[in-house]
Amino acid sequence: MSNSTLNIIKIGGNVIDDDIQLEAFLEKFAAVPGKKILVHGGGKIATRIAASLGIEAKMVDGRRITDEPMLDVVTMVYAGLTNKKIVATLQKYDCDAIGLSGADGNVIKAVKRPVKDIDYGYAGDILADSVNALAIKKFLDAGFTPVFSAITHNGNGQLLNTNADTIASALATALSSYYETSLIYCFEKNGVLLDVNDNASVIENITASEYSRYKESGIISDGMIPKLENAFDAINKGVKSVFIGNASNLHLFQQRKFGTCLVNK
Repeated sequence: MSNSTLNIIKIGGNVIDDDIQLEAFLEKFAAVPGKKILVHGGGKIATRIAASLGIEAKMVDGRRITDEPMLDVVTMVYAGLTNKKIVATLQKYDCDAIGLSGADGNVIKAVKRPVKDIDYGYAGDILADSVNALAIKKFLDAGFTPVFSAITHNGNGQLLNTNADTIASALATALSSYYETSLIYCFEKNGVLLDVNDNASVIENITASEYSRYKESGIISDGMIPKLENAFDAINKGVKSVFIGNASNLHLFQQRKFGTCLVNK
């Protein structure tokens, strides 16, 4: 393994929908030293544009049903509009970003989610060997900062909509073979909270067993569950550290004073 470090930072939540908050975050991201990757979602913008086109957004338990018309919209928004706005803003702050989907350079393949109780349509699930880490390493070693949208492909010409938290976790896991890798999830909350209505009730450190207890008691619920599942999976597969916190506090990450730290015990 190289002694070089790599920070993989995922931005999501309401920050992506607010141009002022997003630019403030991107300025902080650009200032993070060393090799880094940005992963972004963009769901609410896609929902808004779909509605303007007369396409209904369908959600089940917070997960998007991606039928063919919606796949067109999310591809246009995630891999196009949102991705290129982010890349252009990072260039403004002297961060030489390059916008990518999973199809570019064949860097992230996925499989269409099997139909069980619910047909999620063109939703993509990432497998253990889905990430072409060596190709991504070439971008990093050439001095580029990859910016990944939440679009993957199946290797047979089909684009797929894939959860951005999952992409961030899969990238961190795959690249931990080459770098000492940290994974940072940024959104509008200050971290994992004891009380979802109290932004000051941050759980500063959390182990997998503590997470299980919090989940059983209902303290941790909804969209935080898949985020933490992905995060602990990454730690178990070689990622050095995982943090979850407020996008506006990203600059505190360098001092390890950022949100919630997931601990492997």
